[in-house]
Amino acid sequence: MKTWLTFWSGIIKNNPIFRLVLGLCPTLAVTTSLENALGMGLAATFVLICSNVLVSALRKVIPSAVHIPCYIVIIATFVTAVDLLMQAYLPALSASLGIFIPLIVVNCIILGRAEAFASKNGIILSFADGLGSGIGFTLALCAVAAVREIVGAGTLTIWGDIAIKGIASEPVTLAILPAGGFIVLGLLLALVNRIGEWSARRRGAPPPLPVNLDCRHCTMCPNGK
Repeated sequence: MKTWLTFWSGIIKNNPIFRLVLGLCPTLAVTTSLENALGMGLAATFVLICSNVLVSALRKVIPSAVHIPCYIVIIATFVTAVDLLMQAYLPALSASLGIFIPLIVVNCIILGRAEAFASKNGIILSFADGLGSGIGFTLALCAVAAVREIVGAGTLTIWGDIAIKGIASEPVTLAILPAGGFIVLGLLLALVNRIGEWSARRRGAPPPLPVNLDCRHCTMCPNGK
């Protein structure tokens, strides 16, 4: 039961983008098409799972004085593997994502889960946490990308030649520009917050408090301190 709750929390309650507001750099940069969002999400999910499992397995071996550098080395190893595999088997997607694949190394979502969760829990729970956070990140990326591509280009490129065209007769180019990324993300964040309020009222619970953008809510700090 605890494993399932940990997995589900990463998708809904602690969604990296819509709830924790982390990883916004790749979110705004690669969500010009659904294909790019899927590629980035799957790559990040693989790195999240592998780094969480390895950090959990080595949590009693890694000295506390150098745990952050060790986590970065572990994450960089898996990111390098993903980058090389994509260059070999998915060169077009690799070229489209560009520098944002290597930048997964410093993605605060992955380092945050390694520090805040995997370093304190067993392998099974860490695997569930990595998988849930990765799926949550991927779904959020796809949601932003779908809106931007449909509105901005009138298409929906699922993967390669699998695409739906002619969705919008008069696309709004602003949606696929950087400014459009901020607008779409802001609107989706507002929608998610509103849905959370409605859901809380239906259960008779007080609406969730907004997440303040200060260091007290950073996942790198235990207990928010």
